[in-house]
Amino acid sequence: MPEFSCVVGEDFAERRLRLDRYVAECLGLLSRSRIKTLGLEGRINGRPVKLSRPVKRGDRLELRWAEAEPLYAYPENIPLDVLYEDERVIVINKAQGMVVHPGAGNRSGTLVNALLWRFAGKGEIPPPAAVPEKAAAGGPGAPAAASSLLRPGIVHRLDKDTSGVIIAARDDEALAFLAEQFRARRAGKTYAALVPGAPERDSGRVETMIARDVRDRKRFAVSDRGKSALTLYRVVKKWETHSLVLLRPKTGRTHQLRVHLRYLGHPVCGDPVYGFTDPLFPGASLMLHALSLRIVLPGRNTPRLFRAPLPERFREIFRVLEGRSRIS
Repeated sequence: MPEFSCVVGEDFAERRLRLDRYVAECLGLLSRSRIKTLGLEGRINGRPVKLSRPVKRGDRLELRWAEAEPLYAYPENIPLDVLYEDERVIVINKAQGMVVHPGAGNRSGTLVNALLWRFAGKGEIPPPAAVPEKAAAGGPGAPAAASSLLRPGIVHRLDKDTSGVIIAARDDEALAFLAEQFRARRAGKTYAALVPGAPERDSGRVETMIARDVRDRKRFAVSDRGKSALTLYRVVKKWETHSLVLLRPKTGRTHQLRVHLRYLGHPVCGDPVYGFTDPLFPGASLMLHALSLRIVLPGRNTPRLFRAPLPERFREIFRVLEGRSRIS
């Protein structure tokens, strides 16, 4: 039975957040539905409590829940755009449309499936004989990954329709080393977004709380509760109708950049969740790209900068906008 313990930090701003919501929204350990199906049990400061019990700063939480049925991923020979690779890490320019790791409805075609295939020839995943018998039936490729490998070295994630730089570790020590930099906010990420119009100021910061939208649990929204989120932005190019914005998230909340741009009144072009249909580019897909990642690699002392050039979908729209500017 998995167990987890922590102390609610001093930066916790909520006054009446239930334990189950704290686990799902602040810790991100389990979704609300998984909390129910896996029978989460909690103690606060050593005493058993109901999941409706509010938490406060300084509370010591002890959590346990039932073991979920193991999931298995299978290696798939999927081409990857590799920006850098050594014996400890791999840096990928993820294509738009690729899911990072398997989940409901996405058991194949993910970055994890591709990495398992790439690592399989290097002895970095267990041989098929090590996989439980019930996992060995069906699936593309040879079965090769137990639940511990369902996210092989994935340190951070990108949304399915966000392209760009993502790093993965090839061993547990490297994974912990990289993950700590993200946790401590020492990893520097820069994104590029095309938006309609332009923010009132050419540079600034957006600092809010973000929580699940009470009207749609699949969305997030700026709120007076939830998790603190900070984004720095700078407008680097303006056209008559659109602008290109560079974004530096200082926190890593789900959909943070998309929510913050909507909050500014300039949602990402092509965003089917937080945006609207652009009259100039009604067929645009999500115009958000992880442009660069600055991080210290395992065994090194100074950070490396990895860049993924803007993809063609950006350049196609740029050409149209430049043409309109010349005509006007």
